[in-house]
Amino acid sequence: MSEDVYEIRLTVNGVPRSARAPARRLLSDFLRHDLGLTGTHVGCEHGVCGCCTVLLDGAPVRSCLMFAVSARAHEVTTVEGLGGPDGSLGPVQRAFQECHALQCGFCTPGFLVAVTALVRDARAAGRAGPTEEEVLEGISGNLCRCTGYQNIVKAVHRAADLMAEHGAEDGGEP
Repeated sequence: MSEDVYEIRLTVNGVPRSARAPARRLLSDFLRHDLGLTGTHVGCEHGVCGCCTVLLDGAPVRSCLMFAVSARAHEVTTVEGLGGPDGSLGPVQRAFQECHALQCGFCTPGFLVAVTALVRDARAAGRAGPTEEEVLEGISGNLCRCTGYQNIVKAVHRAADLMAEHGAEDGGEP
């Protein structure tokens, strides 16, 4: 018995995209294998590690826990969509680089996406950035085996500063 295949149309990183995939294809696998966006990593495949975090209509979600067909007609932002149109680093990416907030890099895409939403939400609430408690809570859903998280916390605050300096409302380059 063959599995039903569906046309999945969605917007990824501001670009309308579509591909055919089985109903049970996970969003993480759809992004990686069907659309060729390999920046979204798959770690635990249980939604625990946060490596597969993407933004769905602006909200962080675990793409390894979501079927691709559920993302039809939605806006998805992956780590590839966080930089500038010219390939320059976005504020969160720059902050992680400046603060040495990555080691092996496997968890980094999930952190970058989650932190983008965290800082954006703090700014939308009229604050320059998240509080220390909000930072710790905001990154708690992402696991890193290489760092002690200190530089990641510093990078979140630095990202907020960079976004405030440049007036970037959406996490992208001004």
